[in-house]
Parts: sequence; C-alpha cells; structure tokens
Amino acid sequence: MKKYYLLCVMTFTAISSIFAQKQYTLTSPDENLQTNVYVGEKIEYQIQNKGKILLENSPIALTLVNGNTWGEQPKVIKANHYEKKGNIVSPFYRADSITENYKSLVLRFKGDFSIEFRAYNDGIAYRFINHSKQPFCIKNETVEYHFPDNYQVTVPYVRENEGNIEAQFFNSFENVYETTSLTGYNPKRLSFLPLLVDTGTGVKMCITETNLENYPGLYMNISQIHPHTMVGVFARYPKYVKQGGHNNLQLLVTEREQYIAEVNGARTFPWRIIAIAQKDTDLAASDLSFLLAEPSRISDISWIKPGKVAWEWWNALNLADVEFRAWKNTDTYKYYIDFAASKNIEYIILDEGWAENGKANLMCVVPEIDLKALIDYAATKKVGIILWAGYYAFHRDMEQVCKYYSKLGVKGFKVDFMDRDDQKMTAFNYQAAQVTAKYKLLLDLHGTHKPAGLNRTYPNVLNFEGVHGLEQMKWNDISKDQMKYDVTIPFIRQLAGPMDYTQGAMLNATKKDFYPCYFKPMSQGTRCHQLALYMILDSPLNMLCDSPTHYNKEIECTEFIASIPTVWNETRIIDGEVGEWIITARRNNSIWYVGGITNWTSRDVKLDLSFLPQGKYKIEIFKDGINADRNATDYKKDFFVTEDITKIHKLHLAPGGLSTNFPLLQVMMRKPPFLQGSRLPSPVSPLFQRKVSGMLPRLKKRREKPRKKARLKCRYNPSSVSCAPL
Repeated sequence: MKKYYLLCVMTFTAISSIFAQKQYTLTSPDENLQTNVYVGEKIEYQIQNKGKILLENSPIALTLVNGNTWGEQPKVIKANHYEKKGNIVSPFYRADSITENYKSLVLRFKGDFSIEFRAYNDGIAYRFINHSKQPFCIKNETVEYHFPDNYQVTVPYVRENEGNIEAQFFNSFENVYETTSLTGYNPKRLSFLPLLVDTGTGVKMCITETNLENYPGLYMNISQIHPHTMVGVFARYPKYVKQGGHNNLQLLVTEREQYIAEVNGARTFPWRIIAIAQKDTDLAASDLSFLLAEPSRISDISWIKPGKVAWEWWNALNLADVEFRAWKNTDTYKYYIDFAASKNIEYIILDEGWAENGKANLMCVVPEIDLKALIDYAATKKVGIILWAGYYAFHRDMEQVCKYYSKLGVKGFKVDFMDRDDQKMTAFNYQAAQVTAKYKLLLDLHGTHKPAGLNRTYPNVLNFEGVHGLEQMKWNDISKDQMKYDVTIPFIRQLAGPMDYTQGAMLNATKKDFYPCYFKPMSQGTRCHQLALYMILDSPLNMLCDSPTHYNKEIECTEFIASIPTVWNETRIIDGEVGEWIITARRNNSIWYVGGITNWTSRDVKLDLSFLPQGKYKIEIFKDGINADRNATDYKKDFFVTEDITKIHKLHLAPGGLSTNFPLLQVMMRKPPFLQGSRLPSPVSPLFQRKVSGMLPRLKKRREKPRKKARLKCRYNPSSVSCAPL
C-alpha cells in the first residue's frame, strides 16, 4: 500500500510539471525551420528542420553572483511576436545590400530580463536582454547544444596547452580544422568558434556568435554528463594582468575573478547563432553574423576607403636588384610605396619594427625610418600608410596615438597580439574601433578572435585575423594541410565575417616540393590557387603578401590581382563542398569575377552561370598550366568571346591529365586588357553616387539616342571586374 501511494505521488508530480510547462513556437518565414521554447522549471529550446529534430531540448540561463539565475523557475510576464522584412545597406561587405527577413519572439520575464529568439530561413538565434539599471556580475552563462545523435563535428581546437583549460584562454585563434564525432571530441581541448555540425543527412549547422561587445567570447567543449552534447565555456574576468608576452606588447592575465562578466546597466548580450544549411553552399552564403550585429555607429563613412595593401612582413622585406640594404629603413619603404603606386595599390603597411622593440611606445620610431618623410612621399604617390601596433603599445595611450598619427597623415592601424577574448579584451576591440573612427583611421585587428559583428557596427574595422592564414606557411610543414583548410574556411570561419588571410604568393609549391621558409616563403598549391583566393575570401582590406621583386617578375598575375576589387555589389556561391572545393562569383558594378579552388584532389565540376543575363561576353581566364603538377607556378591565360555564357559550364579541376595529388583548375574571369579604363570609385563611394546622380538627367535625355547611350555605357564601364557584357 505504501508503494502504491508513493507511485501516485510521483506520477502526480510529473504530470503537474508537464502541465506547468509553457510552450512558445517560432517558425522561419519559409516555415522550414521551427524552434520551440519551453518555460517551466527552466528555459529550454528545441530546433526542427522540416519536422525533423536537429537540436533536442537545450537549457539556457545566466547565473548571477547575487544568487539569482535567469532561467530557474522563470515567470513570463509578456510574450510578443513580430516579423521584419527588408534590405539593409552593407558597405564594405560581400554585397552592397542584403535582405533581412525574420520572425521574432520576445519573452519578458519577471526579474528585469528578456530573451529574444529570431528565426531566419537559414538559422535560429537567441540573446538575453537586461533591463535593470543596477550593476551586477554574471557568474556563468549556460550554453548547451543537445544533439539527437552522434553527429560529426568540424572544430578548430585551441592549439596549445592541452589539458590546461585555463591556459587555453590565451591563444591566437589560429588552427586548422579537425573532424570527429561528438563522442570522439577531445575533452582536454577547447574549440573556438565558428564550428560545424554535420547531421549526416545533408543538413549542416554552424555554431557561432555575434554582437560580441564587452562580454567574453564563447568556447565549446564536450559534456561529461549528457551524451552528444556540447557545452559553452567562458574565460573569467581578469583580476590582475601584467605586461609581457611577445616583445612586451601583451597583457598577460595572472589571476581571474570568480565571474565571467561585469554588467553596469541595461544592455543586450551576444547572439547565440545556429546557421542551418540544406546544402553546403548555404553556409558560405550566410549573412547571419552581419545581420544580427548592431547597426553602424558611424554616421559619415565617406572617408573609409577599402583597398589593397603592399605588405612587407610576409616576404621579410626580401628585395633584389636594388641599390640599398633592404630592411626597415626609409629607402626600403619608399621602394614599397613606388611599387604600390605603379600598380594602383591603395596602401602599404609598416609592420612590426618601425617603432623600437621592447618599449611598447609608438612614439619611439627607429632612427632608420623618417616616418614623416615617408608619409609625405606616399601622399604624393596617392598611397596611404597603415602602421602596425602591438596591443599594449596601442592600448596604453590610444587616444593620443590616434590623434597624433591621424594629424601626421597615417590612414590606419593594424593592431596585433591581443590573443584573448575575455570581457576586457572584447571591450578593447570596440574601444579601439570607436577611437580610430573618431580620428578617421582604418583598423585591421590582427591577433584577435572572429569578427562577431564589429565590422557592421564600426565599418572602419575592415578586417580581422582569427584565421590560419598564409603566414603559417613560413614555419609550418606540409602536415598542416593548407589546401584543405582553404576550401573549409569559406563554409565555417567566413560565416563570422571577413578575414585577413594575406594571400598572393608568387612562389608556389606542389605537395612534394613544399617546405617552410621564413625569409623566402611559398604557398601550398598552384599560382592560380593564390589568384582565386582574392575572389573566394571576404577581405575589404586585402594584402599582396609577396615581395615586389617577385611581383615585378610576374607582371601579368600582379596586375590582375592588383585590379580585383575588395568590396562587392553581389556575391554568389555557385557550388562547392566543405573541405573539398568551392566556386564563387562576385560582381562589382556590371562585371563579374569567378574564382574556383579545390584541395589536393582533381575533379570535374559544372559552372552554372545561368544567373547572368544573356549577351555577348568577353572572357579572360587564368588556369593551371599543363605542367602545374610538377611546377606549381605554371599557369595559362586564355581569352575568348562567347555569345552564350552558359556554354562555359564544364570545368575539369586538374586539366591536362594532372595527377589526383594536385590542385584543380582555378578560374578567374575579368575584363580583358583592351577594356581597361580609368577606375571607378567603390560602388558605395559617395563620390560615385554623386556622379551617377548628376548623370541621370543627361541619361534620361539621351534615351532616344542609342549611339550616344552606347558610347556612354562603354565609357563608364567599370575597370576592375571580369565578365563584361558588350
């Protein structure tokens, strides 16, 4: 009788709990995705794709130091649904405007907080919102992803300090990817974002975050409690730091607080994003990180000029056939300025070494460099100068440094060696963006985490590292498969935003020939692989990494990459597969560039250009030469005219019977040399907009005069793209 009574009590309790749980449902605009939010004793959410569960009930919560937990015994005060559809302007991005289309659910809870969920056609995101004006500290945030099966994951582990989780919070966010099952994930290693989850059914999920302002970045590990579950891990708030690290340019955390974040009033928290792709190309085309970021805080962006950079660090200032000792001195940098000017390259960078090492003082310029003379000389050549700065040297006197060098004529800073993403460091990134914008300076954040929306909020931040870029070829051997990495990052890392990959090597090596070399580095893969990366990767401030000596010997390739735009009106991912290959098409005004790369495996693919309007096209193609399997610098340039653009749809990625050990045909299309004219400004340039506006009345009057209209079209045909309709 006692057993029967106990069973009744337990059953009644369970039923009561079920009935006490409230469910809220949110679907994507196309109704393929659905998230169910359950509010009972805790807050959980679930994700379905076309009725199939992708993510099982997963808890979310914020635990405060004062003992309260946003997510335990929550009480919903109000639930609001709304939706939005429109376009947002996206300067200095892969497209000049992008579509914003989502449905939203906002749950307001007792305790002065809300949770907002958004459902897009390609993903689900949520964030916490604090309404209280009182300061408090967050002890931890519960981020868990409970998957229904032992899915495959492709993750970038933190490279060093396996087994020491605390030490892994100090890292450069650079590593190749490893693919394993959830049960095979190494619990001794954190992984940083973005990372990929493969359901095995063709549907893939990319986990990342955006709007990462003044809050620690999210790492992932595997749960030791729940099967097939990934859990979030955060660096605790730094209590004490000391100067040290690389050339005394870093702040090293010596002790941390027992909480992850300090909150000083009402604010929103970062968006937790799961991008969901029905096919791999959907991942490469995702704009979720940009869409969910805060809008621009810069009202006037006319002074922001994206472009190319002649960069000296990768090639170690290794020049030949010059009459001076090439190193960090005035003569060497004048040579780089002259090279940039001769190729219409907008900037050069003075990387580490222009300021005295070890002092962390950007006012102490080495005596070998007359910086004022260089800036003035570059101005006469219409070349801008960007200065490299170590984190601490820049941070310690940011306002004064920016004010002084802006007045001197410097165009921007490349800040390096942050190597953390705790709350203090993410706050620094936003502060650096705000101060540089105040003095009309560009910012390239090197040695940092993923972009996470900062490039939308502060468009003067044109690029970010957080990528295993070409610099790694200076010291890593062939065991680091950069070719596979190159066809992986467009689907994972690039989802978070642009990357300072620094391509453009003219010394290229096959798999058998490659070796690391610091002072005369080379790339893995073919010449055309390097050319195609300028179309594959998002990079508004894009490097030409090799030496002017090498570029001057390769004029055809150099002029080609120097002419490629760095911002676009439109981007289309034509086809591809994670870790295998990708073909991307980008439009700048009326002309298209198309780039394709593969890993070390050759393959046959179809190039679908059916989205292009019918017409007569002049095509210029760079492709691997017939001997590229033995000499990776071998390439061939073809030119032809076609009246049916759909005819060029078959590509063999390893032409001429190349071995399957070697990379594919890389194809780039641009306007041929006889169409070269004066460059037009960037498609988002206010100057260009004013010119176009001024032309409209004249164009309207000339509509009935076909010949003049045709000549005008030819005259203003953009000079820096590829498939140009006649």
